[in-house]
Amino acid sequence: MRKKPHAEHPAAGAPPAPQEGDAEAAEGGVVPGEAAASAGVAQAAPWGPGTGQDARPAAGRTALPAEPAGEALLRLEREAAELKERLLRTAADFDNFRKRAAREKTETWGRAQGDVIQKVLDAIDDLGRVAHLDPSQTSAESLHEGVGLVERKLLKLLEGVGLERLDPSGQPFDPNAHEAVMTTPAPDADRDGCVATVFQAGYKLGGVLLRPARVAVFAYTEPAPGEMVH
Repeated sequence: MRKKPHAEHPAAGAPPAPQEGDAEAAEGGVVPGEAAASAGVAQAAPWGPGTGQDARPAAGRTALPAEPAGEALLRLEREAAELKERLLRTAADFDNFRKRAAREKTETWGRAQGDVIQKVLDAIDDLGRVAHLDPSQTSAESLHEGVGLVERKLLKLLEGVGLERLDPSGQPFDPNAHEAVMTTPAPDADRDGCVATVFQAGYKLGGVLLRPARVAVFAYTEPAPGEMVH
């Protein structure tokens, strides 16, 4: 009776012998590595989306031609000339605007002055008629009344263009609108710091102070203990 020969073990480091399944796959035209890929094993691509590299091979990229140095210099000179021309044009436009604004401001101020003078011409005429009255035929009372009428008429005309007369008699002293020229003793503590006398009225135009009112201000002083009245 013949004995079956023992299976030979492959030597260390030798590639494994092909199995029956591999042989069948080879006969069917399938390489073992391709079989693994078809089974779902992902193969890493050397380039492509997500790898940070261009999807096209290096041989497929088109490099832009470098601009010659002479042409680059000419282009920069043209751009600098255009920017300079634009800057000069802007400066000229701004200078024309500044001159036009100054001229319009002067014209506006002149028209405003003319309007004010036109409004007070009637009052000036009335004042001239009063000034040229015959003293021998005019009483002091009539002259006083005529001057008062001209003053009221002139103030009314000026108030029509925004003038405001400041007469702060008895009001608290305001350093922003009043000018204290002297102080006077106050009869009681309640009047301390109030306007006692108005020497010259103040004026505002459109809320802007033209001249402060010149006034005397009450100043209260505590009486000495011996001078207190019980």
